[in-house]
Amino acid sequence: MDRAAGAVLGMLFLLSARPWSTAAAGSPYSCDAPLASTLPRASFSSSSELSSSHGPGFASLNRRDGAGGWSPRVSDKYQWLQIDLGERMEVTAVATQGGYGSSDWVTSYVLMFSDGGRNWKLYRREESISGFPGNTNADSVVHYRLEPPFEARFLRFLPVAWNPKGRIGMRIEVYGCAYRSEVVNFDGKSSLIYTLNQKSASPTKDVISLKFKTRQTDGILLHREGQNGKHVTLELVKGRLILSLNSGHANLPSPDARVTLTLGSLLDDQHWHSVLLELLNAHVNFTVDRHTQHFQAKGGSRYLDLDDEISFGGIPGHRKSVVFPHKNFHGCFENLYYNGVDIIDLSKKRKPQTLVVGNVSYSCSHLQIVPVTFLSSSSYLALPGASGEDKVSVAFQFRTWNRAGLLLTSQLKHGSGALVLVLNDGKLKLSLSQPGHPSRDITAGAGLSDGQWHSVSLSLKGSHLSVMVDGEAASVAHSLRGRIDSGDTYYLGGCPDSVSGSGCGGPLGGFQGCLRLISVGDKAVDPITVQQGALGSFRDLQIDTCGLTDRCLPSYCEHGGECSQSWDTFSCDCAHTGYLGATCHSPLYEQSCEAHKHRGDSSGLYYIDSDGSGPLEPALVYCNMTDTTGTSVQHNGSHLARVKSSDGESPHPVAFKYTASMDQLQAIIDRADHCQQELAFYCKKSRLSARHDSFWNSASFNTETSYLHFPTFRGEFSADVSFFFKTTAPSGVFVENLGITDFIRLELHAPSEVTFSFDVGNGRCEVTVRSPTPFNDNQWHHVRAERNVKEASLQVDQLPSETQAAPADGHARLQLNSQLFVGGTATRQRGFLGCIRSLRLNGLALDLEERATMTPGVEPGCPGHCSSYGHLCRNGGRCRERHRGIACDCTFSAYDGPFCENEISAYFGSGSSVIYNFQEHHNHTFGKNASSLAALFHEDLTLTGEMATLSFRTTGAPSLLLYVSSFYEEYLSVILAPNGSLQIRYKLDRNQAPDVFNFGFKNLADGQFHQVKIHREAAMVSVEVNQNARRQVILSSGTEFNAVKSLMLGTVLEPPGADPDTLRAGARGFTGCLSAVRFGPAAPLKAALRPGGPAPVTVRGHVAAAARCAEGAGPGAPAREATRPLAGGAGGSGPTDGGQPLVTADGRDSAVIGGNRAVNDPGPGVVVTVGRIQKASVGIRAVVPGVIAVVIFILLCITAIAIRIYQQRWLYHKNESNIPKHGDNAETALRSELNLQSTVSESQKEYFF
Repeated sequence: MDRAAGAVLGMLFLLSARPWSTAAAGSPYSCDAPLASTLPRASFSSSSELSSSHGPGFASLNRRDGAGGWSPRVSDKYQWLQIDLGERMEVTAVATQGGYGSSDWVTSYVLMFSDGGRNWKLYRREESISGFPGNTNADSVVHYRLEPPFEARFLRFLPVAWNPKGRIGMRIEVYGCAYRSEVVNFDGKSSLIYTLNQKSASPTKDVISLKFKTRQTDGILLHREGQNGKHVTLELVKGRLILSLNSGHANLPSPDARVTLTLGSLLDDQHWHSVLLELLNAHVNFTVDRHTQHFQAKGGSRYLDLDDEISFGGIPGHRKSVVFPHKNFHGCFENLYYNGVDIIDLSKKRKPQTLVVGNVSYSCSHLQIVPVTFLSSSSYLALPGASGEDKVSVAFQFRTWNRAGLLLTSQLKHGSGALVLVLNDGKLKLSLSQPGHPSRDITAGAGLSDGQWHSVSLSLKGSHLSVMVDGEAASVAHSLRGRIDSGDTYYLGGCPDSVSGSGCGGPLGGFQGCLRLISVGDKAVDPITVQQGALGSFRDLQIDTCGLTDRCLPSYCEHGGECSQSWDTFSCDCAHTGYLGATCHSPLYEQSCEAHKHRGDSSGLYYIDSDGSGPLEPALVYCNMTDTTGTSVQHNGSHLARVKSSDGESPHPVAFKYTASMDQLQAIIDRADHCQQELAFYCKKSRLSARHDSFWNSASFNTETSYLHFPTFRGEFSADVSFFFKTTAPSGVFVENLGITDFIRLELHAPSEVTFSFDVGNGRCEVTVRSPTPFNDNQWHHVRAERNVKEASLQVDQLPSETQAAPADGHARLQLNSQLFVGGTATRQRGFLGCIRSLRLNGLALDLEERATMTPGVEPGCPGHCSSYGHLCRNGGRCRERHRGIACDCTFSAYDGPFCENEISAYFGSGSSVIYNFQEHHNHTFGKNASSLAALFHEDLTLTGEMATLSFRTTGAPSLLLYVSSFYEEYLSVILAPNGSLQIRYKLDRNQAPDVFNFGFKNLADGQFHQVKIHREAAMVSVEVNQNARRQVILSSGTEFNAVKSLMLGTVLEPPGADPDTLRAGARGFTGCLSAVRFGPAAPLKAALRPGGPAPVTVRGHVAAAARCAEGAGPGAPAREATRPLAGGAGGSGPTDGGQPLVTADGRDSAVIGGNRAVNDPGPGVVVTVGRIQKASVGIRAVVPGVIAVVIFILLCITAIAIRIYQQRWLYHKNESNIPKHGDNAETALRSELNLQSTVSESQKEYFF
């Protein structure tokens, strides 16, 4: 045994096992009396002995005679020491010593037990832990209490590691007490019926308990019926117990009326398994071998009002109402109780309450079937062939989880060929190769890696080759060449290292699993003779036990993930669960719309997982990314419901069915600052005003000795911790929770290292993420750590995740008992200095702010969010600190939206214009403050530089894109020349000609989307087109732009001092889409479309708000975009009356008829117009007072409107039919689009009025 491996294994066991005190040994009231010391020497046996004085008879605890203990002839992992207790006893503890006065002791061992001395079972203290730590010297005694205890007659101690300077040496003791039981044996055709006492009161619950063992995979354990098909049935199916419940309610949906609960696996192993069934009216508790499922029936279902008869072991012939096929149980029951009544005892005494159907006996026989376990891919069993036979005949049964492995290989005699049988993809493949001939293959069976026993027999004689799998022939009658003689040796499960060819040494590994009932040449093989060295040879086998375990029971795959397994591991398929990770524990989706917003996501439909890794599934919601993030959950209640008046005693119910469940809704509500529903909604216990989105819940830790404490973290088998932190300190502990020996800790270990460490009994495990840049940069960093039975992982920000696998058969349960410390430790050392935010454990948020208000040295909240999230404010937006996050101030940006990313766009019709007056801007915006920006556009101030940006899409040339004038006839003009090229003119001296720059770019009047950026510093002008083409020029007309007056978009009529090309382009104006227009801090389109007060902007002609100029910019783009006409938008025919400045964004103040607001907040599809309604309002007020006159006027208006509607509908359909169906001509498509916009606007105005 390798010394390091032995030391590690000893440490693993020593950390996990619980010492047991002998103070209570021998107490008449406890089950811990010594059992081995009173036994005769003949009750001890062993695999071998070093000498007669080292025999097993000297292996009692504290015995000094002989050599002072047992030692085998050879110290290897195949040795064992066995005790026969004489009868089945309850075993509660064990103790070990080394050889007296020697250097021989065992440092770790495993314990096996059996009823009949065959078919041993490995004792497991946990699901994955089977070993015990042993001794560290020869004479000290190490006791361990068994949790849980077990019942057995025979025990085996198998040394795993021992003192490397000595050999195996053991003295042992076993503690427990007598065990009494009643057993009954069913032969597969019999049953036992118990009739309840009808005179007794109906019980409030039914409790049925029993133990069973069998080697059959299927059989009925119990059955009870009621009226209308109601029944309760417990059945063994493929080694699993299935509890079937039928409520008998035909009016319930099928899933609610018929329920099945499944527990257990590999229960056909001929070992005892315990069952407990509790029926409490509608509540069911179902337990098999310490694993429990709970079920609560719906719709008033009850499972106690059943008939008086309960049948065990099968269903009597007169009970034929059960629709599923069934097979009677073949095996033994022990200690069968119904509500405390011993059913087996009543049956033995032939009491009238019991009836035996068929043949039953009251003893349980021990079948002498010896299984063999192939522990590794290098295991093998070599058996001699039948010499002198001209045939090949091999049969066996196997069970495994592995989908591939070598099962059998043999080199036939006289060079007549080789035989290879493999398991591949869950199917058997038999290959026969003969010299000079192609290989002959037969494939048989499917799904054979399901953990069930499968029988295989193959025979080869003459020209006949056959393979049988589970009794079905796969293929026969292959034409074979020459004589076939049985091989000298058959290798099962693998090959020795010295053998090659014939399937050995190939890429396919050896078989891992169990074999039994092996026969070669029609002669059964006794594995015990192999174990004793009298037959064949082997490597890395466990004989007389099947060590196959179900690693998917219990399943550690969470959230509905599907568990699959192999011999030594399991895996989880997380597809379609909404979760990720080795055990489907990590949520795939963000936990709130706020988290999506601060990833820079725009408004839209998203899945959010409100409780993270908790039990709730993700829900589809609409995230409205405004300054205050909104979460909308859709329901089916959008239709109108007529409600009659009520006196209050019979309220009108209105049902809403949401896309999210009630639990998901409650989780979303609990995280909201405000909750509303269009009709009415009552939020439980007014928690909405007290709860906040935990995304910003934070605390500041000001001293190293300060911390927050919370209840113990419960994450036994899966745990995740996530949070944000920022600090300037070089190190500090974020989170810590301790147990007796277990712990979990997350810390900043060094400026560039975050470490996740824990111990679950396998020794300290550490996972570290290292960054090329320090984490203590006072920026927010996100940490997520997860630990499950498969692995531990740690990720910080977007750095690569670090992962460390868990030991395959190590401890799995994390046992903590102290308080959870946040920002510090129990020792008040290495505390964290800085901020922690949005702390979540297994998806549940901790309220740091609430706890911080009552903790010295810790303050609620954390300032400085802009340092980490300021980059989200785009396009000149400025980050503003808020208590819970940030807000982007888009005042001086040509964009709007929560992150200043939504470009402000407008369609300009022919002859339309937008005029932005800088002096009004100065007077209204900066009149009350004396900042430098306020004086930026004062008429006496000189500009030595400016930044101008705009985006456009047009097919018209020449066109005026931008014109900026001054009081001194200086100007900047940006035009498209007649050939579509971009021209920029600067005139910075009224007495000189303008500087004209033709940048020679391609034709930009092509209907595509283009972006222009102009930056001037004194005489140096930089121009960028479409973010890649950059040019620089030098002005000669001057370096200062004096007394800026106004900015004009669209049509500009005879600007004073302009050059002829600018005059022509200004008269032509602009027809198309303009967006993101900005000159210094001024955003004229934003002032026109999103005014916040008296606006310094005038709109003439048809200017309509557009979604985005960039949308539909390519060939084949849609010819319509949702637009909202602005004031003065009477179409594309020219300027309207006076061009009055806008007062509000949608002209609500002018949309007033009869003193009532016509439109408050239009929904989708509602078009709000201003100009035409404004005229109608004036017209109504101008009518001579009098009821008759008003009526006549209204009738005339209605008639005129009806005619106008008809005309506009005809015109709309005509224009729509003229839109090109292909994108070959972008100019035609855009012109049609603009014409259609104008037409639709006219029509929409008339409809609205």
